[in-house]
Amino acid sequence: MENGLPECDAVINLCGENAFNPMKRWNEEFKNDVIKSTIGTNANITKLISDMNQPPKVFVSASGAAYYPPSRSAEYTEDDPAGTGFFSCLNADSEKAAMQAKSDKTQVAVLRIDTGTVLGKDGGVIKMMKLPFYGLGGVIGSGEQFFPWIHVDDIAAIFIHVEGALNATAPSVTTNRNFTKAFAAALWRPSIFPVPEFIVKAMLGSERAVVLLGQNVQPKRTLDSGYTFKYTSITDAIKDIVL
Repeated sequence: MENGLPECDAVINLCGENAFNPMKRWNEEFKNDVIKSTIGTNANITKLISDMNQPPKVFVSASGAAYYPPSRSAEYTEDDPAGTGFFSCLNADSEKAAMQAKSDKTQVAVLRIDTGTVLGKDGGVIKMMKLPFYGLGGVIGSGEQFFPWIHVDDIAAIFIHVEGALNATAPSVTTNRNFTKAFAAALWRPSIFPVPEFIVKAMLGSERAVVLLGQNVQPKRTLDSGYTFKYTSITDAIKDIVL
């Protein structure tokens, strides 16, 4: 082991405090915890890599779709700049910290997808939503906000496929309402009890209520790199996970 990191071919960093945990009060202390767990962790890993005689060939870090400003109308690709809000700056600064590890020996990739919206059997948004849906769950707010998503098989494949900053989201955009309908149908449950916006704001606070807007994120550079998505339909992805 060298300087805290063993010699290896690749380092993948998925660390980060869940900023949208409703059990955590949204205050300066918690914001600092979020910053340290994302930007700070990438900065520490970058320092460790730079000090190694034999650094890894690849460093991959998870960024987020919240790199782009929330919007119910805009469409974003990797060519668009980051927003100016807390979450946009958080992801942009985390990416900058990761990119400092890039050298002639180490490639760096940052994948813009919130790991909570990775659709898989054992975790992410599916695990969190199953119980509420057995009690007749419903849309969040208006339900018209964009919902960037990706199947766990695709995110795993993209982690070993690409380099640079990429949108790791499925190419077929959906909304919270369409996701809710597909999920309810796969569970053979109705979706009749929406979560009003005022409840979301009360639980998360106004700054975290960006979930009521979402982002329409398109994986242009990911597709241009030659990657072929296994799951492009939200219905097919959910059926594979639930059934």
